[in-house]
Amino acid sequence: MNLTQADVAAALEVTPGYISNVENNRTAMSLRILIYYAKLAGISLDSLIGKIDSDYQETALDRELFTQIQKMDPESKEKLLKTLKIWGNE
Repeated sequence: MNLTQADVAAALEVTPGYISNVENNRTAMSLRILIYYAKLAGISLDSLIGKIDSDYQETALDRELFTQIQKMDPESKEKLLKTLKIWGNE
């Protein structure tokens, strides 16, 4: 996103030192800060956690797919369903 530690810190209302500590695995973000960070990054919290924790990646992927499908109009959903059924038969 081309943001500096100072930019992220200002957006999350924390210090640049805190962001540095998180990046260097010296501290973990609180849930509140993770939520703010996900909003700043423009992604869901599930997606963010899936990127951080490989054990959660599949669940995060399912949630992201569901979110994208919810945004589709009914005709597009029908096309997607037909496509998925074709892929499932391979």
